[in-house]
Parts: sequence; C-alpha cells; structure tokens
Amino acid sequence: MIISTGEHVPGYEIKEVKGPAVGLTVRARGLGKDITASIKGLMGGEIKQYAEMLEEARKEAMDRMTANAQQMGADAIIAFRFDSGNISSNMSEIVAYGTAVTLEKKQ
Repeated sequence: MIISTGEHVPGYEIKEVKGPAVGLTVRARGLGKDITASIKGLMGGEIKQYAEMLEEARKEAMDRMTANAQQMGADAIIAFRFDSGNISSNMSEIVAYGTAVTLEKKQ
C-alpha cells in the first residue's frame, strides 16, 4: 500500500477515488506510567513512556486506516494526515486518515 501526504504519487495516475480511509485508536495512560511520567516531568526532559505510547497508537491507527482502504479495494492512500485529541484527562485519541484510491502506473 502506497501512502502519500501529497495529492499525487510520482509515476502514477489516480484511476479511481474510493473514498475516505480512516483508522482510529484510543489509548489510556496507566497509573504506573503516570507516576513515572510525573516524576520525570519534575526533573525535565523527554517523557519516554508517553512518547512510546503515542508512537504505538499512531502505528495502530495507520494499520487500521490501511486495512480500511484495502477493504474498499484501494491500493494507495493520498492526502494522508494524523489528528489527535484528548477524550479525558488520561485518554487520547489518534486518528489516521486520507483518501483511498487506485493507481495506474504512467506509461
């Protein structure tokens, strides 16, 4: 599956637009990570526990978006983006989205 942040894929033409492809995940921080992160927050620096959690969440959202596009019969996603937000004080959502398309190699 080709995934592009742009509206075009070099060397290909868009044959058909299948529609929006979306992948969503919601993650909650655990008590252990919160305590460790709070201590790290007092000392300063990167809070690796949260960075790792968000990286895993982004990968899961991308995987779900890709599966959604494949179900539509797409072989590429263009105009790919991430979005995120907080649902509560300890829950975050990550959304991966783009336009599912089929491509044809240029002659």
